[in-house]
Amino acid sequence: MLNIIIGLLSGVISGMGIGGGAILIPALIFFQGVSQQVAQGINLVYFLPTALASLFVHIRNKNVEVKTALIIGYSGMLGAAGGAFLATRMLEGELLKKMFGGFLLLIGVYEILKGFQMRKEKSHGLR
Repeated sequence: MLNIIIGLLSGVISGMGIGGGAILIPALIFFQGVSQQVAQGINLVYFLPTALASLFVHIRNKNVEVKTALIIGYSGMLGAAGGAFLATRMLEGELLKKMFGGFLLLIGVYEILKGFQMRKEKSHGLR
């Protein structure tokens, strides 16, 4: 049952285009006790069907710039191959966990600061 709840919550986040891995990976590590590498592997398998479902809706609603998406997609595949090599061959699970946590922390701080900036602009009538 816990896996279903984790899947549903991360699926909602994925559908929004935010990235369900931000929910899925920590949930698998903390609630299911899997290693960082296993959680990342599960995330990759999980990503394929959720991305296809989300992509279908976003294309139908004309929210995809195909040329930009293809350029980013092809360069992302190269980066993903390099990242997968590093994650499975060169980096320990604890270091990966710290890197992922640091990344999430930076994104969180950025979003908080962006929220303060938007509030400031709104209160000054700039928006």
